[in-house]
Amino acid sequence: MPSFFWIGGFKVKSWRIVVALLLCLVLVGLTACGGGGGPEVQQQRVEVTRGDIVLSVTAEGNLSLPWHRELTFGTSGTIIEINVNEDDSVVKGQMLASLDTTSLEQEVTTAEQEVTTAEHGVTTAEHGVKTEELDIKTVEMDLESAANSLAQLTTPYPFLTFAFVLPESLGEVRIAENKIKEAREELVLGLEGEPYDMAKMKESLRLAQERLAEAESKLAAGLGQGVVPSETYWTIRAAQIVVDKAQIAVDKAKNDLDEAKNDLDEAKNDLDKAKNDLDKAKTDLEKTVILAPFGGVISAVNVKEGDKLSSVNYATTTIIEIIDPTIIRLKAKLDEIDIPSVELNQRAVIEVDALPELQLEGEVAYINPVSIEESDVVLYEVTIDFDVPQGSGLKSGMSATAELVVDERSNILLVPNRTIKNDDEGNPVVEVMVDEQIQEQSVVVGISDGYQTEIVAGLHEGELVVIETSAKPEPSGGFFFGD
Repeated sequence: MPSFFWIGGFKVKSWRIVVALLLCLVLVGLTACGGGGGPEVQQQRVEVTRGDIVLSVTAEGNLSLPWHRELTFGTSGTIIEINVNEDDSVVKGQMLASLDTTSLEQEVTTAEQEVTTAEHGVTTAEHGVKTEELDIKTVEMDLESAANSLAQLTTPYPFLTFAFVLPESLGEVRIAENKIKEAREELVLGLEGEPYDMAKMKESLRLAQERLAEAESKLAAGLGQGVVPSETYWTIRAAQIVVDKAQIAVDKAKNDLDEAKNDLDEAKNDLDKAKNDLDKAKTDLEKTVILAPFGGVISAVNVKEGDKLSSVNYATTTIIEIIDPTIIRLKAKLDEIDIPSVELNQRAVIEVDALPELQLEGEVAYINPVSIEESDVVLYEVTIDFDVPQGSGLKSGMSATAELVVDERSNILLVPNRTIKNDDEGNPVVEVMVDEQIQEQSVVVGISDGYQTEIVAGLHEGELVVIETSAKPEPSGGFFFGD
């Protein structure tokens, strides 16, 4: 479609308005004719020429500054320094304003000291763990040495013979003595006339006497009698005590090591907490400074030195506003019928209402998939990027119109739309002049902007085609379609 239309001396951008006006004029013409004979038809010859054609859809919107930031402090405090004024140019990272940092600097110092103390605690705890590990190795060696000494004393005799046989042997002696006592009591009862089995009683007495003899033998062995000198037991017992004490020392050393490891874990936790406190203190200190997030121009300074920011309002108080005036975008809206013709990186020709002499070219950077409904019309917003000419005078909020180029052809054959007709089969044809005679010529047409049509085949440059026009003068102003 053409980028705009001239109707009666007025510039109209919407093709829908043009269509509606044309329909009205047709109805008016039919009424005026009253169904009578039409005006006299005249023929006009038009030369087939080469030219360019552009198809586009129209989007209207406003300019905006994407690089616009409202800067705030990240903490409360008193504003001690403002280093810029409105309209100052700044570079990225430049310090723009700062708060009084006396108390926060003290917090950082205190946190650093706590970190140092915690690090010393970790070092001490690690040394304690290493000491306990060495102690374990020492007492384990003592235990091994005592066990070896005990083994040497008991060889070739089983250690159980000396170490644990006494309690067991004493018990067996008592049991055997009781059995003998019971056997003798039964024998007495038999002698007094009670029924008894002599053979059984003698066997019980014999077994009890043998058991007593065996128990006394084991007891004697446990005391070292008859096997080794009597002092052997006590020598072995002393060695066993050394082993037991060494084992106790090992167990204690392991407990001490566990406690030392727990102390180390606590020290590391204290160090982590101290480091977190230090990081927080440093972060809070960084929040007292506002740096330029990008190079640009200061558009507003909303506070003055000495102003106080509370914990309630510091986050919502805009201190400084910064913009980059070299980057401007057009946010424009398109009808739902036109949006399918739009794609990313599509070329756009922009006209700013306030600066009609300024011609800009850009491209589609974003197509919002979410629709907007205005006056029962479904619209879609597109973002168009373009280069901003130096000293152009462009401002945020200015109204602008973009023609999004759907298709364009250069150096093609063109004829007016009115020369194109259809034959009986619906194929496009034109009337051409050949030796002052009108002949119908089949053609292959391409794209059309509503005023001119591309001829792909069937005509040559310089040929004359015929347009039939009415002899009756057209109304004042007429219609003109143009780029």
